[in-house]
Amino acid sequence: MSVGAVSRTAFEIATKFDRAPLAYTLSGIAAVVYVFITYTLVRGGETARKAALVCCGGELVGVLTVGTWTIVDPSAFPDATVWSGFGWGYVFIPVLLPITGMLWLRRSRRG
Repeated sequence: MSVGAVSRTAFEIATKFDRAPLAYTLSGIAAVVYVFITYTLVRGGETARKAALVCCGGELVGVLTVGTWTIVDPSAFPDATVWSGFGWGYVFIPVLLPITGMLWLRRSRRG
């Protein structure tokens, strides 16, 4: 997910940022969050697990906020983001991923 999000965002920002700067900025933020979550999970430890849990929560808030925004005011997003329509164009993976991540992180908590 991280590599795909970074690659897609880099291409979009380099080639068509002027068409929809908000959409591509939000996609960039999502890519950074995915990379950070991946890093914390690879690093391991309780602090990293908590940081990943907070990032997954933030990602979920972003997906729900932008997903709702794209439905209420579609003109605000001339080009779709990963989060548009709660991840409709990505089989809802953007909304399912942080939920799954938070569940997994909570289950993996040390007793």
